[in-house]
Amino acid sequence: MKEYTLFAVGSAIAVVLLDHLLGTRVTVRRTFWVTIAIMFFFKIPSNGYLTWRPIVIYNPEYFLGIRLGTIPVEDFFYGFGLITLTLVLWEFFLRRERRHEL
Repeated sequence: MKEYTLFAVGSAIAVVLLDHLLGTRVTVRRTFWVTIAIMFFFKIPSNGYLTWRPIVIYNPEYFLGIRLGTIPVEDFFYGFGLITLTLVLWEFFLRRERRHEL
């Protein structure tokens, strides 16, 4: 079974659903997609270096084996999930704090 694939894609889907359920609507904003593009821009050289050296080695049993350069495609889903979860939670708690200040 491809556990890394399952967890990476599953986490990305779960975070988008959380965004919808919490009503933060982070993923529908243009600024969000600019943020994701910037994250990918910096992820490619840094993650590429780690996988090209190879400092980080992936066991082929756990991922699809599809790579963008030297980077497993799952790493992009994982990065998307991490950044998106951070922004969704930030927005949720910021809104909650503002409601309590009134």
